[in-house]
Amino acid sequence: METLLSVKEVGKVYGKGTSSFDALRHISFDIDYGEFVGVMGPSGSGKSTLLNVLATIDKPSSGEIHLEENNLVQMKEGKLADFRKKHLGFIFQEYNLLDSLTVKENILLPLAIAKKKVKDIEETIDKIVKAFGIDYIIDQYPYQISGGQKQRAAACRALITNPKLVFADEPTGALDSKSAKSLLETLRSMNDDHETTIMMVTHDAFAASFCRRILFLKDGEIFKEIFRGSQSREQFYQSILEELAQMGGGDNHDTV
Repeated sequence: METLLSVKEVGKVYGKGTSSFDALRHISFDIDYGEFVGVMGPSGSGKSTLLNVLATIDKPSSGEIHLEENNLVQMKEGKLADFRKKHLGFIFQEYNLLDSLTVKENILLPLAIAKKKVKDIEETIDKIVKAFGIDYIIDQYPYQISGGQKQRAAACRALITNPKLVFADEPTGALDSKSAKSLLETLRSMNDDHETTIMMVTHDAFAASFCRRILFLKDGEIFKEIFRGSQSREQFYQSILEELAQMGGGDNHDTV
């Protein structure tokens, strides 16, 4: 397969001198077009730091990050912000929906900012809300719908611009098990049917079992990676649990 994202020897250091801390060390891996990659590890392993660096929210201290032919590390902030809007999608644990806008208005916001034609916007929204099963609530406001519906709306907003790469940071963290499974199944469907490339940070083995590949981080480094291959999702789930047990597990309080 063809490489979409290439990460070479990326490091991230916080602080200076004797008080410095290596949050990431010598991180190297590729993500191909159409992959669904999970990132797991204990609290403080560097999961969120890695996502923030790759998503251009933070700058690495060393190393190179290329998305296609674009060198993200050398890109100036103004150009980087424009690149982020055009080519990257974000799904966070906090839905970040605006209560003053309807669900539909929240979803179309990136297209409106990009000054897309109204007809194109309507067609695009119609397809994606049906794919995520929220077409019947698009005229309601965020405070009128459930957490699961809010996260589906946030996922629609992330995907509405057809980004090259979607970053999901603990997207099921605030959801009940039924809503979480529904969201994950839809993300997997988008990945399977539309080859949407997704990188998801999660502490949850169940969520990770929907991915095709898992990168395990420990002490700021890639400790191991496993592939789903021909395993069923249930079998992959067991494989993930075994790896987490060897590492000391993941948890719900990752701050790094």
